[in-house]
Amino acid sequence: MNRILLNGQSMDASAAVVSVMDHGFLYGMGLFETFRTYSGKPFLLERHLDRLTEGCKTLGIDVSVLPDTRQLRDWIGELMQANGLKEAYIRYTVSAGEDVLGLPAGMYSRPNTVLMAKPLPEPPERLYTHGKALKLLNTRRNTPEGPVRLKSLHYMNNILAKRELSSDPEAVRLHAEGLMLSADGYLSEGIVSNLFFVKSSVLYTPDTACGLLPGITRGLVLELASAAGIRYEEGFYTWEELMQADEIWLTTSIQELVPVTSLIDHTGTALVISGGRIGPVTDTLLRLYRQRTGGYHENDNL
Repeated sequence: MNRILLNGQSMDASAAVVSVMDHGFLYGMGLFETFRTYSGKPFLLERHLDRLTEGCKTLGIDVSVLPDTRQLRDWIGELMQANGLKEAYIRYTVSAGEDVLGLPAGMYSRPNTVLMAKPLPEPPERLYTHGKALKLLNTRRNTPEGPVRLKSLHYMNNILAKRELSSDPEAVRLHAEGLMLSADGYLSEGIVSNLFFVKSSVLYTPDTACGLLPGITRGLVLELASAAGIRYEEGFYTWEELMQADEIWLTTSIQELVPVTSLIDHTGTALVISGGRIGPVTDTLLRLYRQRTGGYHENDNL
């Protein structure tokens, strides 16, 4: 990543700066979205921006001065071209902008925007057939900023969880994802993923009240499941219930649906799930998801 866009202006990443008085720096008042492209076009961009807009309203950031969907599409195209990317991992950040030293009660009227792009990671296809491990962490998911978690700049909880995961040599060797429970001990989410599991042909995913981020991919998977006639429930579930699952998978905007074929508890004991391979429901929903990405066009939802 060499070029970025700061407030719409292209510059070298090493030259981009924001003020130390920016409340994104001082107080974590800011939000971001990460998403990927297919055929060079950002997927589900409007949904990401809708979530970002609602979050900005919660934080008191003036959304009227932010770029609209069409303008951001143009910026993304410009940035990818500047970095020579045909496909990209995109991060779009909105920070509150400069304000007084202290906690203001008014609106933030001068937010800063940062658009970054890097080459899209290419996970091995084996990841989608043989899956990955999921490690139960001691680090608990902290409570959300408000009624529903925002994708905010305050990412300390995730970083602490990542450090715990990285301290386990076996989890590192297996490229495992870490799973956080809520403060009440219920399944919440992965460090950078949402969680799904199947038991007796019913699909389950933790409720947003468990402190998880309501992911964009999570939402689309629930829509696809409903359209395919797959019954699903959102609720409060335990690690013990997860151990009884027929299938498990994780969702992210970058890696889509990733099967989980091994669970690792606090003692390091591993439990094989779905015979160590992707399960039929996971496979069906992954295929449906990829059909959606293949049928996506730049002008959708404009």
